[in-house]
Parts: sequence; C-alpha cells; structure tokens
Amino acid sequence: MRPSFRSLLTPLGFAAAAFMVADSANAAGDVGVLVLKEHGVGSAAQAQPYVDKLVALAAKHSGWSGAKGSYQTTRTGAEKFITDSKPNYGILSLAAFLGLKDKHKLDVIGSVSSSRAGGQQYHLVSKNAADAAGCKGKALASDHADDQKFIDNVVFAGKMKLADFTLTATTRPIQTIKKVVADEAECALIDDAQFAELANVEGASAIKSVWKSDKLPPMVIVAFPTASADERKGFQGAFGKVCEGDGKDVCKEVGISAMKTASVADYQTVITAYAKK
Repeated sequence: MRPSFRSLLTPLGFAAAAFMVADSANAAGDVGVLVLKEHGVGSAAQAQPYVDKLVALAAKHSGWSGAKGSYQTTRTGAEKFITDSKPNYGILSLAAFLGLKDKHKLDVIGSVSSSRAGGQQYHLVSKNAADAAGCKGKALASDHADDQKFIDNVVFAGKMKLADFTLTATTRPIQTIKKVVADEAECALIDDAQFAELANVEGASAIKSVWKSDKLPPMVIVAFPTASADERKGFQGAFGKVCEGDGKDVCKEVGISAMKTASVADYQTVITAYAKK
C-alpha cells in the first residue's frame, strides 16, 4: 500500500497537525505543548504547511503570544521533552495518558477526535480463525503490545491477556497486517485506523474481524501543573473556535472531527481499569 499525503497526516490526528513545531517550548511568552501520538505513521514534517496555520489560530483564539511544542511518537521522547521544556499542555494517545497521568500530575481538560486517528477501538483479525478463541495459543502480530497493562486491562477489559497468545511484535501498522497476509501470524491485534485500511492492503481481502473491543475515549488534552487556572480556561474557550471560519478548511484537511472540553470523569472508566493489578 502506498499511503496518500492525507493518509500520512491523519493518523497523527489533530495533535500532530495543530501543535508540532521544530523549536523548543517555553521560549519567551510561548506556551509549551507536548504532542504524543504513539503508533502513528508518516512524517510529521509533511504536515508543516497546516501546522503553521493551526498554531497561529490556536494562539490567536487562546490569547497566547505564541505556541511552541514537540511532536513525539514514544514515551521516551515525550519524557525527555517534559524534563527539558516543562510544557503547559499535552495532547496524548489514550494509552500514553494512562501511563503518564500520575507521574506528571496530568489534568484532563479536553479531548480530540479525529475520524482517522485510530485508537478508539481494537480488533483481533484473522484469515482462518472464527473467533478470539481461535487465536489463543497461536501467533499474534501487533504493534500495540508495548504497553501490556493497557492491552490486558483496557482493550481486553480483563477478558483476555496478551499472554494467551504467542506474540509477534511489529513496529509498523501495515507490517502487522502483512504478517497475517503472509501466514506468519494466525491473527493480529490492530486498531480502528488499521482496520479501515485493510481494503487497501494487497492480499488482505480475506482478513476479517473476529473480535472487537468496546469503544474507548479519544485522544486526551491535558494540562501540566505549569499551566495556570486562567490560562487553562482560555485554552478551553478556544476549543470550539480553532476549526471555524478560516480554520475550517485546514481542520478538514488534517481530519479533525472535534476538539471539546472534557474532564477526568469522561475518562474515569479507563483510568480505573488501567489501575487494576
């Protein structure tokens, strides 16, 4: 499969497109933003023409003099940015939010939905198995297995465990699907963005979903302790404005569905599940 320019951008979600900038955060007067989208594909640099416009819009509607941040795809990179730059805000994948929430005292202030960002539902897929039981004990390909606690407690909701399968870890979304195509894995654990791409992967026509998770909350917008209460309110007040007027076409191009105010209550079910031993 040769992904289009748009398909390269959209798995990064609104987060990558809106706030990814090359310079370090917290320069004089600038608001620091960490963007952590695990398991994204494509190059963040390709989003730059839209990034510049959206950064300006976000700063304008939030009353910031400027916004600078860092787009990361791993928690290791994110942790370094947090230590070095002490950002005000973050836009995080759900699993990353759950893993970093307590350590960095993250406060939920919003959510970002993208029709093509992925991570809100997971599927077990196979060519031969009829159900999840048909996958157990057999080779399972996945690029989502780096946080076993998230998969076991949140995705599988305690009904299954990664240990029930023979894991074949992959590093790229399409590589995971191709393992099943090539009969190198009986099943694969993929997210909704990968599932939507099955029709575009050569040889994947026989692959079907044999199990799917409950629908999970979208990417999380968080405030770090460095963000003041007034600044948080100003940022939340801008959520509904960024994609209006002159921002409408830009948001559409990067696949934004919604940017909404949210609270910890909206994520409490998955927070509780993740914390289980």
